[in-house]
Formats: sequence, C-alpha cells, structure tokens
Amino acid sequence: MDIAIILLVFAIAWQALRIRYQGERVALLGSHLADLQLERHMETLTQGYLRAIHEQDESRQLQVLDTYAPTERNVAAQAKTLADSMQKESPQAMGMSRYPFCLPYAERYLTRTLDFRELLQIHAAGLRYVVDNEAGWDPKTRAYHLSAELYLLQHSCHWYCKSRNVADARLLLRHQVNHKTVLASVSAVTREAYERWMKGGQ
Repeated sequence: MDIAIILLVFAIAWQALRIRYQGERVALLGSHLADLQLERHMETLTQGYLRAIHEQDESRQLQVLDTYAPTERNVAAQAKTLADSMQKESPQAMGMSRYPFCLPYAERYLTRTLDFRELLQIHAAGLRYVVDNEAGWDPKTRAYHLSAELYLLQHSCHWYCKSRNVADARLLLRHQVNHKTVLASVSAVTREAYERWMKGGQ
C-alpha cells in the first residue's frame, strides 16, 4: 500500500479517536455543570468587571462593582459544588496529560498524570479566598484578582476537555491575555497551590 494512503488512514483514525475522546470529556464535565449556573455567573462577572473599568468616575466604578457581590458569592459556592461533585469520578476519568497537545486516553497508560479533581479544589479554594477578600484588597484590586481566578478556571476546564494548547489559544482569543500572565495575577493562595499541582501528579 502506498505510504501516503497509510498516513491518510492513520490521520483519519487519529482524528476520529481524538474527537471521541474529547467529546466524552466535554459530556462528563457538562453533566456536572448541568444543574449549576456557574458558566453564566462567570460570564456575568467578566463582562461586569469590564463595564466597571470603562466607567470614568471612580465612585461609579465602585457602585458597579458592588452590584456583583451576590454573583461573586454564587460563583464561589458553585465552584465548590462542582469540585465536590467531581470527586465522585474515577482517577482515570479525571486524569490530565502533561503534554500540551491532546493524547487520547493517555491517562490510561502514562505513569504520571495530573488530577483534574485536585485542580478544581484549588480553584474553589482560590475563588473563596478572593470573594471573601481575606487579603483586604480595595474593590478594584479584588476585582482584578477575581477576574484572573475566573480566567484560570476556564483555562483548566478547556485543558481537561481539549488540550493545554487549545486552552492557551482560547484564553488568548477570548480575553487577550496569556496563561503566564493570568497565573501571575491570581491570588498567591491559588498560584502556589497550582504550581505544586503542576509539579505533582499521580
């Protein structure tokens, strides 16, 4: 058989396997998000913070930020609900490859993978820390850090469902910021736990 045909067949088979694998992950995460409004609350906050930034008057900025307090509390609570719900899934289903590209079912045969369940607990704790303002930031600084926490959570979900390369690209496309900058902008609580998680693995 011609080598070109063999490569074409292989490429088609690989693409089908990748689509199936990613579809399973999207469906699994979606099943845990179905009864939550987490995604809608996250979108409300990211758009709301942008609106506040564009307000010329500082007092008006603070008024706008204050209106999102209930949504912020809901985000923190629902992120914790999601993290706890995902604990019920198997380690294999929650494994994440360290490779930047999608390697279907890598968690089944690689000796060291990352655990999405642990990562969600990090995000839940980080969001609660910022929402409760344990660091005592002023409202605008707090909103800045909370935006970064939300961006990093989105990145993690895209990484789990697709790949790290896709997550990086979506972060840059949707929010015009890269992963390194977002990680530097979250709270120290989140950043330090995230970096430990990246160095660890099963």
